[in-house]
This record gives sequence, structure tokens and C-alpha cells, in this order.
Amino acid sequence: MSSEKEDCLGYAARDPSGFLSPFKFSRRALENDDVSISTTHCGVCYAEVLLTRNKFGNAKYPLVPGHELVGVVKEVGSNVKSVKVGDRAGVGTYVNSCKDCEYCRDGFEVYCSKGRVPTYNHVDVDGTITKGGFSTYIVVHERYCFKIPESYPSALAAPLLCAGITVYSSMIRHKMNQPGKSLGVIGLGGLGHLAVKFGKAFNLNVTVFSTSISKKEEALNLLGADKFVISSDQQEMMEVSKSLDFIIDTASGTHPFDPYMSLLKTSGVLVLVGAPGEVKLSPISLIHDIHIVVTKPEV
Repeated sequence: MSSEKEDCLGYAARDPSGFLSPFKFSRRALENDDVSISTTHCGVCYAEVLLTRNKFGNAKYPLVPGHELVGVVKEVGSNVKSVKVGDRAGVGTYVNSCKDCEYCRDGFEVYCSKGRVPTYNHVDVDGTITKGGFSTYIVVHERYCFKIPESYPSALAAPLLCAGITVYSSMIRHKMNQPGKSLGVIGLGGLGHLAVKFGKAFNLNVTVFSTSISKKEEALNLLGADKFVISSDQQEMMEVSKSLDFIIDTASGTHPFDPYMSLLKTSGVLVLVGAPGEVKLSPISLIHDIHIVVTKPEV
């Protein structure tokens, strides 16, 4: 039995039902490089559903989810320079890594070769199990704590810490920020919404592809997409053949890739950031000098 005071209140799943209920626990002690943040907002990612229901077979109950959190800094370690008490700060998918391998040194901590530490359901540096942002506060290494600009609302900032960076980092890496170019967005879920918003912010001509006609109004009038295409409609798909410089595929449901290959211009780029059950692609789709990129979501 721990002698530490259980001063953190969270919502935890106790079994594969995924049902969340109040849970008191203690956070690890604040170290010199750590930041303690009082949570005010936390996004809800579909990973919260999958992990709490043990869909990956590695749930460590009681499991407190949440990895898109924003709050107010309440305490900092003696070595912390990036934030101070009273600042608003956010935490994403990770709270620690080795900080010394080639990937950590190059700023790619998500690929840490010695063991990254996810925000919840993972063994932390002190041997305890990390618990996420569905809680009153969190303790995180300074390197994984991000100051939120004063003018940016916390409720809007929270989803950027997972869904936002997943889309944004992939678009920037593959140069999908060239004004005047054309972008196709497959799917209009959490990632798709942000892909459309980033695309318009980059001054791209954005076409949304969806199987749901109910998404049309939202895509065009709320998010500002330039065109909406029902991907199951062959005529609509043919009308945009070879018209796209880029496609970012955000859909997680299993779907065919070949129909989208014909929509790219020569040397067009397709980036997959969703997580479908499988990827099926006919080699014939690659013959016409189409460059296809499949990336791991950087979350």
C-alpha cells in the first residue's frame, strides 16, 4: 500500500466494459525537470474507447484515459524554463522518453528506440502506471509540456495535441502547404475536420471525399471545403480524375485505395494517417509515376 496521499481524482475504467467511474490515486513526485498541470480541458480520441475496452489486449486497469489535455501550470521543478506557474500548457500522447537516442536527439521522440512513455496505460519512469488527462492534474517532464498561446482558447487547443499534430506534421513533412495546390481529404471524422481546416489555412483547393451525404453541409459550409464528393459514386469520382496534387487519407474504416490513385496528378502524393484494418492496393495503380507515402501518425 502506497503511503502517498491519493490527491488526484480521475475517471477510470476497471474492466473491458470501458465504463468510467470516479477513481482516486496519487501522481508520482515532481522531479527537477517536471511540470504539474491542473487539467481544465481534455479532448476525447477514439483511442480512449479502444484502450479502455482492452481492444489491444494490454489494458492495465484501473485505466484513466485522456491524451489531449490543457490546463494551468500549478508547480514546476527547479530546472524548468519553458513554463511558469500560472501559464496554460498542454500535454499530448507522450509524457516521457529516453531523451538520448538518435530519434530523441533529432526531435522525433515518438520513435524513441529505448522506450517512449505514453500519457496513460504505460510504465512511467518511477515504475508506476501512467494515467491520463481525465483527471484533476498531471505530472509530466518539461519536454512534453507545451505552452498554449494566451489568445488561443483551451477548448480548441486540446484536440490539436493528438488529432491536430497527426494531420499537421504529415502535411508539413510532405509539403502539403503550397498555396494554390489541390488537396483531397478522405473521411470527415476528427482527423478529417482538421485536415480541411489546415488545407484552407494553407490556401489549398480542398475536396472532401466521404460515403455519407450527410457530411456535405458540414464540409462545404462549416469547414469551408471547395468541393464534396461521394466516394461511392463512380461518376462523381471520374469528374475529379487526375485533379489532385495531394491526398491525405484520414479514414480508419477498411476501404479501397485504388479509386483514389486515379485522382492524383502525375507525381501526386497520398499520405495515410488513419488506421484501417488493412491496406489493399493493386500495383497497377503505381505505374503512372504516382508517389505514395504511408506514414505513422505522429501522436
